[in-house]
Amino acid sequence: MLRVAVPNKGQLADPAREMLSEAGYLRSATTRELVVHDPDNDVEFFFLRPRDIAIYVGEGTLDVGITGRDMLLDSGAEADEVLPLGFAPSTFRLAAPRGSATTVGDLAGRTIATSYAGVLEAFLAREGIDARVVKLDGAVENAVALGVADAVADVVATGTTLRKAGLELVGDPILVSEALVIRRIGAPQVPAVETFVRRLHGVMVARSYVLVDYDILTAKIEEACALTPGIESPTVSTLHDPQWSAVRAMVPTADVHRVMDELYELGARGILVTDIHACRL
Repeated sequence: MLRVAVPNKGQLADPAREMLSEAGYLRSATTRELVVHDPDNDVEFFFLRPRDIAIYVGEGTLDVGITGRDMLLDSGAEADEVLPLGFAPSTFRLAAPRGSATTVGDLAGRTIATSYAGVLEAFLAREGIDARVVKLDGAVENAVALGVADAVADVVATGTTLRKAGLELVGDPILVSEALVIRRIGAPQVPAVETFVRRLHGVMVARSYVLVDYDILTAKIEEACALTPGIESPTVSTLHDPQWSAVRAMVPTADVHRVMDELYELGARGILVTDIHACRL
């Protein structure tokens, strides 16, 4: 049986559950359950604090887990990312009171508060910056106002909270994070893990593409297929009227409206777009 760690709270929790559901898992799970057995897929899901997931996976207690890159690196666990999942994006940044620092080097000799001491200490070591690190469990942005630190290092989505605290970002991002599937370093490959990862990858692809169907004059098929090349190649079918053909292809969701406009200008008609709920490529 495959044993999987899933976040039980925070910005990772709901998107992770949604993705697992789209991949055919957790169909009957409620948000209050701590352990869910999925007999149809022979998987057991454990809902844990996101910060603890890398530890369990790194120790080999659980086979795979979903957590953030920031929490994985901060944990120091013997686990590595297997598949980026494309949700819960964030950056880990340094911030200091306005006008007090213009570069990261200006923070040398100062005290920096953070909830991610492992990530920050590794960064300071790489940069050769000698600074004191104070670890806090939350509300890091208040550390300067309360006199605990001279600067902070925190996960930033928009930076609004830091600005409200009178802080401004310093230097480039220390780390760019997102949700990941992780696994213990050196763990042997097993079919159940490969299937789990393949399903989640299929969901990501399905979210990134749509199916586009349209009719086009047969004489213009080559031009149309250049606009919709698909994955390997588009599907082309002859219509009852031999002067027209039907084409079906996968198109990136972000490009679909531009592609539809260009197809219409080329003479395509009956242009239809269909969502993809699952796929394997």
